[in-house]
Amino acid sequence: MPVCELNEDQIKTWTRTEKDKWWLENVFRGNLPQLTWRSALTGFLLGGVLSATNLYIGAKSGVTLGVGLTSVILAFALFKMLVKAGITSEFSILENNAMQSIATAAGYMTSPLISSLAALMLMTDRIIPWWQMILWNCVISILGVLVAFPMKRRFINDDQMPFPEGRACGVVLDTLYTSNAGSGIFKAKVLATAAAISAVWQFLISEGWMRLVQFKLLALDKGSLALKAPWYIRERLDEYYYLLAEKYNLWTPRILGTDARDMGLRVSVDAAMIGVGGLMGLRTSSGVLIGALLNFALLGPLMIHLGEVIPGSGGKISRGEFVNQWGLWWAVTAMVIGSVFSLFAKPKMFTSAFSTIFRRRASSGKPDLKKEPDVLARIELPLWVSYVGIPIFGFLGAWMAHEFFGANWWLVAASVPLTFILSIIAANAMALTAWTPIGALSKITQFTMGAIDHTNAATNLSTAGMTGEVAGNAANLLSDIKPGYMLGAKPRQQAIGHIIGILSGAIASTPIFYILFLPKGNDGTRSLSTLVSEQFPMPGAKQWEGVARLIEKGLSALPPSVLISMLVAAVIALVFEVLRITTRGRFPLSGITVGLGAVLPPDAALCMFVGALAFHFAGNRSQTPGTRRHLIWVECLEPICAGLITGAALIGIGNAICNVLLG
Repeated sequence: MPVCELNEDQIKTWTRTEKDKWWLENVFRGNLPQLTWRSALTGFLLGGVLSATNLYIGAKSGVTLGVGLTSVILAFALFKMLVKAGITSEFSILENNAMQSIATAAGYMTSPLISSLAALMLMTDRIIPWWQMILWNCVISILGVLVAFPMKRRFINDDQMPFPEGRACGVVLDTLYTSNAGSGIFKAKVLATAAAISAVWQFLISEGWMRLVQFKLLALDKGSLALKAPWYIRERLDEYYYLLAEKYNLWTPRILGTDARDMGLRVSVDAAMIGVGGLMGLRTSSGVLIGALLNFALLGPLMIHLGEVIPGSGGKISRGEFVNQWGLWWAVTAMVIGSVFSLFAKPKMFTSAFSTIFRRRASSGKPDLKKEPDVLARIELPLWVSYVGIPIFGFLGAWMAHEFFGANWWLVAASVPLTFILSIIAANAMALTAWTPIGALSKITQFTMGAIDHTNAATNLSTAGMTGEVAGNAANLLSDIKPGYMLGAKPRQQAIGHIIGILSGAIASTPIFYILFLPKGNDGTRSLSTLVSEQFPMPGAKQWEGVARLIEKGLSALPPSVLISMLVAAVIALVFEVLRITTRGRFPLSGITVGLGAVLPPDAALCMFVGALAFHFAGNRSQTPGTRRHLIWVECLEPICAGLITGAALIGIGNAICNVLLG
């Protein structure tokens, strides 16, 4: 059934009751299966896998990726194969929609783990128990669901706001199930092929897998498993040159006396980062690469040469030490100034958000909406659930922040109304642009609470984390409901599905967090020294930690050179945002992307840029619709990138597990 929608005149002149009646008669598919056992189980399992890959990618790049379209294509292809094999019946369009709502909710559960909670552990020097992380994430995420539904009826039912990302998912679902099933199968095959190639490469460069295969399965060496595998491809390809350089006394690159390797200037082939770059695009990845080169090829060696950075015990300064002592501060300044200014430079985000929520249609001559019957009462989530649930879950969140993390109870409780207001802004931004300014909104809460209590980092980090997760879940749930509204789904079942996804993501990602970033040492204990590493630099957590330390210590505690760099970064970030506004988005750089690159390993930034460049040129050479090249490099861009990310991430997680098991 093709998507049936109101025209602009109907949207402007009809009351919400009239729109609801029209939707119920023309769009609603009441008898079609939606949240069934198989859609719930598929979404739960697929969401768990995709949340694990999101955790892996987020810790490496600071970017969390939407998994909605990927999950739709995978589930569609999976059930087509099962139907062909005679194992099950057709997976309905609404079952797939409910499944993607579950998977999407699961994917976004990784955000606090790689930002606020990781930063909290770094600030307090305390590992948060796994059960506290799961409970906290679930409570504040469910609070986001409860916050979303009072906005749903206004944003989606009444104003029919676009929600571009959700609308795209609805169009894809409609296309797959009504006109072009072959397209979905082809995209699934492309995704699987890319994942297989990426997985094989990641397997060959993973020492843990190689140790398992060579020592355990092939029995090439029956000695200690602590030995390096006899053969494996080194992830950093420049190591082969350095081995030769050491043997034959060849030239090694140095910048102002600093070994390029100490600043992380290496060459690697990371399939996951290539996929991330493809999704980022050339403009964003260019900013990331510029930030990395500026910090580690120029400022790092220069500050070491001038004596502004103090060497460690070994007499050398690593990339991580430079970032902590000097390079982090200007990067955080650029990201915060860029994100906050870009938000406030769009006043329509604020004005339209609140006018949409609070305005009434008295001037139209129609009856007052409150006196009209609610024709969707039997399928909508009752509003009383939100009105009762928001205070309860808000209280639980504040209590957990106090009991689990040591935050100020009253300040966390006082931040809940602010979080609700910021969630309206986030939902409105998602509705208009498919962009959710979680970083900027979280910093508003962090600086507000930090100004009131600058001595307790747990207060500003937990309240900002609550803002980010509540606003993110509210905005993303509304974006998930949009395709359901387009296709005639029951909103109440999508709310239940979103909660299933929250549980799936929390259960899947939290144990993997400990395996990847806090593995047990030889003495059986975990150490925070492994939380941030060259392999997993945790750029999101470092940004949150930097802001928290700035609030705690103030600017006076920083060296003069750092203050100068922060001032320059703030001015440049403002200039970039002004240029982006005046050129209507054509100016390619932003303080956010340059600052992000400054905390990423340079080889990861280079892989992102190479991936973006490769997909950019492939897409430009494949602009003719209907050709196979266009189908692969333009229409299948997202499946290819998702495959590269998924294959590398799953094998990378497996490699970490092998290292833990083998010792």
